[in-house]
Amino acid sequence: MEYSEMLINRIKDLCRQRGGITIRRLAKMSSLRQSTLDNIIRGNTKDPRVSTLHHIALGFNMTLTEFLDFPELNDYVFDDEEEESAHTGVKVHKKTENSASDTVFRDC
Repeated sequence: MEYSEMLINRIKDLCRQRGGITIRRLAKMSSLRQSTLDNIIRGNTKDPRVSTLHHIALGFNMTLTEFLDFPELNDYVFDDEEEESAHTGVKVHKKTENSASDTVFRDC
């Protein structure tokens, strides 16, 4: 399962658990535009900003840590090959048993 799919499922699951919250209602609760949530749910936004996830978490009356603490994400392993974010300049490496750190930072 892809990272974005896990976030979609997490949002949908929490909406169901909280009595069938609609995306429209969640947008109001989160102080986000409905189009922002629609793009996440439809898979158009694959990697939402942390600030967006934070707003969603607050909409569910959760901290960001609580929102992101679920088994599928906790067990997720990024690709073996280096991935570089064009936005942050952070390289992500697969964590191995012998690695002291799984992230290497560099100057942009």
